[in-house]
Amino acid sequence: MVVLGIESTAHTASVGVVGDGAEILGLSSDMYHPPSGGIHPREAANHHVDLLPGLVEAALEQSGVNPRSLEAVAFAQGPGLGPCLRAGATVARVLALSWDRPLVAVNHCVAHVEIARVLSGLDDAILLYASGGNTQVISYGAGRYRVLGETLDVGIGNFLDKLWIALGGTFPGGPAIEAAARDRTNLLPLPYSVHGMDVAFSGILTAALELARRGADRADIAYSVETTAYAMLTEVTERALAHLGRQDVVLGGGVACNERLRAMVRTMVEARGGRSFAPPKRLCVDNGAMIAWTGLLGVRAGMRVDVERSAVRPRQRTDLVDVPWRDPSGR
Repeated sequence: MVVLGIESTAHTASVGVVGDGAEILGLSSDMYHPPSGGIHPREAANHHVDLLPGLVEAALEQSGVNPRSLEAVAFAQGPGLGPCLRAGATVARVLALSWDRPLVAVNHCVAHVEIARVLSGLDDAILLYASGGNTQVISYGAGRYRVLGETLDVGIGNFLDKLWIALGGTFPGGPAIEAAARDRTNLLPLPYSVHGMDVAFSGILTAALELARRGADRADIAYSVETTAYAMLTEVTERALAHLGRQDVVLGGGVACNERLRAMVRTMVEARGGRSFAPPKRLCVDNGAMIAWTGLLGVRAGMRVDVERSAVRPRQRTDLVDVPWRDPSGR
């Protein structure tokens, strides 16, 4: 069974072709880089419209798969930026109709979970999902992925982008902050905003910009932000492990590319006798392979969506999506 998947939730347009066992047969991506500031949804959508046809051709060429041999075409239905989601969904509908293939709607967050789960082999792990627009601690239970804790304001990735742009940098902020923070040790005081199982980043942003206004070194600010924010994420993840009696953690989302976050979570998990896993970085960031793989799981479970009912859902939550390919009686 082979499925083609289209990712277009935010800045990245990506097409993946995936077979059984999450074998990635083809993957082609292109990221929108705004000339200044953060992501402009309409401009990003125009980028996706221009690039997606070529990305489809490239992914199929890599895979060597004839479109007529595909089992289905999957697309990211939500959550995400409305114009960007619509760009990908439109391409997916056209392909499904022209190739006479079923159309499968995929939740972007669940796709991050599923690609990390299959690659890790850890079925009973807690997932720390850290990306631009989403920050959640997730566990499976009774037919759905349950959100145990999440950000109360902005996603960790968007927070890093806003901070770095305000400090004079360019989008995306996460990789630049990681590079600036590397080898630094001067920890500046910042708010530690953990509220039970939830976290908040807006107060850290305000405090970090105030440090900059007072002349603090930008690299020291980057180090202090990483250390504080990732300690918060590690704490709520550990609390989820303790609450559910679990041992293992899987990371997902673009911010899970960060080596400091990976190391902090790994240290915490290993101290508890567990295992941690982060996918290869090209599969942590938004990508069409995770959409294709989750679409394949959906096809196996009988999921289909009519073109007329395939509207995008920019605010679709992780915990409101059924996952019929998993045992509902399991954890």
